[in-house]
Amino acid sequence: MATTKTTLLLAVLCLFLVCEIGMLMVEAQVQRPECEGKCASRCSKSWKPKMCLKTCNACCNTCDGCVPPGPTANKEVCPCYAKYKNGKCP
Repeated sequence: MATTKTTLLLAVLCLFLVCEIGMLMVEAQVQRPECEGKCASRCSKSWKPKMCLKTCNACCNTCDGCVPPGPTANKEVCPCYAKYKNGKCP
C-alpha cells in the first residue's frame, strides 16, 4: 500500500516538473512586447498576480500575442489561448 502511494506521489511530482519545464522553455523564447500590457490587464484582478502574469505571458507568446480582453472570460476571442496547456491560461 505504501509503495502504491509513493509511486503515485512520484508520478504527480514528475508531471508537475514536466509542466514547469515546459513553461520555462516558453519563457526562454523571445518575448512579444505587446504581451506585457495585455497580460497586465488580464491579470489585474487575479488573487495571485505574479503567477497569473507568468502564465499569461507564456500563453501570449505561444499564441502570437493574442490575449483575450478583460480580466476574465472572453477566451473564445483567442482559440489558441483557450486550448494552450489544457486551458491553464488565465
